[in-house]
Amino acid sequence: MLRTALRNVLAHKARLMMTALAVLLGVAFVTGTLIFSDTTGSAVQKASMRNLDGVAVSVKASEGPDATSRTGKDGKRSTLVDQKLADKIRALPGVQSVRTNVIGQATVAGPDNVPLGNGWQNLAGNFQPGKDGHDPRYPLLKGRGPAAADEIALDEATAKASGHTIGDSVRFATDGPVLTKKLVGIVTTDDPQVTAGGSLTLFDTDTAQKLFLHPGQFDELLIGAAPGTDQQALTAKVSEALPKEGATATSGTELAAEQSKSVALATNSLTQTLLSFAGIALFVGVFIIANTFTMLISQRSREIALMRAIGASRRQVVRAVLAEAALLGLISSGVGFALGIGLAVGLRAVLAANGAGFPDGPVVISPAAVLSALGVGVVVTVLAAWLPSRKAAKIAPVEALNTVEAPPALRSLVLRNSLGTVITGLGVATMFYVSTLEESDDLPIAMVGGVLMLTGVIILAPLLSRPLVSLAGVVTTRLFGISGKLAKENTLRNPRRTAATASALMIGLTLITGMTVVGNSAGQAMDKMTAQGLKADYKIGTTTYTGLDPERSQKVADLPGVEAAAPLSGTSFDTPESSMSLKGTDLSTIGKVVQLDLISGSLKGAGGNDIAVSEEMAKMKGWKTGDTLDGTFFDEKKAKLKIVGIFADNELLGDSIGAASTVAPHQYERNVETLLVNGKDGPSEGLEKQIRHALGDSPLLLVQDHADLRTENARSIEMVLNVSYGLLGMAVIIAVVGVVNTLAMSVFERTREIGMLRAIGLARSGIKQMVRLESVVIALFGAGLGIAVGVFCSWAVGNLVSQGMPTYELLLPWGRLALFVLIALVVGVLAALWPARRAARLNMLEAIGAQ
Repeated sequence: MLRTALRNVLAHKARLMMTALAVLLGVAFVTGTLIFSDTTGSAVQKASMRNLDGVAVSVKASEGPDATSRTGKDGKRSTLVDQKLADKIRALPGVQSVRTNVIGQATVAGPDNVPLGNGWQNLAGNFQPGKDGHDPRYPLLKGRGPAAADEIALDEATAKASGHTIGDSVRFATDGPVLTKKLVGIVTTDDPQVTAGGSLTLFDTDTAQKLFLHPGQFDELLIGAAPGTDQQALTAKVSEALPKEGATATSGTELAAEQSKSVALATNSLTQTLLSFAGIALFVGVFIIANTFTMLISQRSREIALMRAIGASRRQVVRAVLAEAALLGLISSGVGFALGIGLAVGLRAVLAANGAGFPDGPVVISPAAVLSALGVGVVVTVLAAWLPSRKAAKIAPVEALNTVEAPPALRSLVLRNSLGTVITGLGVATMFYVSTLEESDDLPIAMVGGVLMLTGVIILAPLLSRPLVSLAGVVTTRLFGISGKLAKENTLRNPRRTAATASALMIGLTLITGMTVVGNSAGQAMDKMTAQGLKADYKIGTTTYTGLDPERSQKVADLPGVEAAAPLSGTSFDTPESSMSLKGTDLSTIGKVVQLDLISGSLKGAGGNDIAVSEEMAKMKGWKTGDTLDGTFFDEKKAKLKIVGIFADNELLGDSIGAASTVAPHQYERNVETLLVNGKDGPSEGLEKQIRHALGDSPLLLVQDHADLRTENARSIEMVLNVSYGLLGMAVIIAVVGVVNTLAMSVFERTREIGMLRAIGLARSGIKQMVRLESVVIALFGAGLGIAVGVFCSWAVGNLVSQGMPTYELLLPWGRLALFVLIALVVGVLAALWPARRAARLNMLEAIGAQ
């Protein structure tokens, strides 16, 4: 039987080729994801380890009010890790070296004063040269390290992006005013934060301390051990030398383990996402594999009957089919694995070209990736072939010899339709229940409901195919005559086959449609939130969220082209009932830049501890105008807060608003978080330049008008959609392969029939048209089901999405839905090219005489 299975694979190479293609594409997706994850994780981990090279112990300033905090008007951090502590540790036995690090953030201004890098990833630190003038952590590429207060060094990528060369003046900002220093060196770094889209700015140690800390203070001490020193013992000695609070010591081994864990967490999300799409691709491939083996068994029923007649048992028939599937899966897995390596390398290159900035490193092929490729390919193929193998074993020898193909038993269709109805009903009921839910934590219930519904529709697809294909057949018959009618009859001849072929395309389009509808509705909702809640022409903040200087913000309000300006600063307070956010602002101008609709009360004359609360909060707590709240701010200061008004919910204003003077004493830093500005003549390029100049032309500035805000909202949604389209495209490609495979095998199965059609006068062009229309009908059937299920599921989850977006409502993107239908039409035409050509080229006499 094993020899028979091998012979069957070799005898049906052309018929199995498309099935093998579906398997190897799915395997390539899985393999590529695992190799990409392993390669990226290894590269990031090695880069992190290089930064820890020679580090036996790390001493870091502890976070907290007693250790690392902002004090005074200068806004600088104060730590207990100082030069005195560094000298004390340097004197310990077993210590060979102590590196003193200052860590901060700095953003360099690029061309047109546009900030470079990626916000919090824009690192800054101190350059610590040895006797040779080099810092081993930051190898010099050009120039030298900074040695004076007016000098800096940049990493290579930032220098290139800003267009700066040695000797240029570089404008940058930390969290204060704009500074300008001379570029004296360009360095390289393997720091993952920098290589992943950030920047690196280096100063001499004294300058770094003045910018981010206080003289003599550090954020971290990296301690090198003398040869032969036990790392754990040295860590214990260093810990004893530290103050009781304010600093912690970690061994180099523990630090490396922590970094490895961080790397794993950083890459895990992307890996899981890619693997989920790989699972979808494999799931789609199951339909193609099952369809192929079902058709092969139908075409080889005489052969199976002969095997049964000469003594082969049912088990042997099942094993032969499964062995054939396993061999096909094994070959496909091998090719898919090789393709997966190329996919991993290509994915890494594409992400790097788009700014992902992964460190360089060799391709890592782990045993897990190899075993996964073989296991997934073989297991999926064998499982998909299991039902067809059981069908083959049930063929009675005499019955099979009397007829080539028997129609499916009525009972099996009844059972299938009954099961499909139950599962679909459960899915629909679950999705209706989901439409009443309001917590985002209920998303898993929606996923279960979606899977149930999709599964039920797949099971019911043969039943649904009859009315839908018949309806399509009316159109094809009227437009294309006899070819259209034959296409309809061929499609309806085997509803199971049609359903299995269309289901592969349906799955991909269900997911794509669902994501598109939700994405489009969310984008429109965010636009509404921007338009309804914000009346200001400009919303101004900083890329690092460090806030704006209050004095400079007042200068913006005094500009001749500004009609109104209102600052927004935030804090929070607790009441006996709940915790609340409080926005401090200019109560006299806030209504001019924000949609502030008072439901009750008034803000005229409000000050001191007067506040207005949102309608949602007032309803939730049963508050009304005139009530007094006992508030405790985060700094433990208490106040009696009087509610003088209740306003309609506005996301910009949060839970409550009050005078800026009410909030300022309780701010961690007395900065303006957001400045809202209205121009006398609306937004203009000239006014924006005046605003930037009044705020110091800082590269940290983020000045956005309504168009910028809409673009920012759309960019994030479009990016997610485009990535999803690209990944789900693999499932659609596999579905196309399934249509090609089904049609090709169907043509082979109907060889005699096609010969008869040619004999009675149907031209070659008519044969081609018949096969093409059959393909188009199958593709449109799958697309119709996919779009319908996708729209329904996106409607059901709308209530969950709306909790974070009050303006969310279902808006169908008719243009894109029409595009999906057009794509399905094109898929049908393209998938039929080879099968239609093959059918038209059949020799008439040979086809009629075929068995």
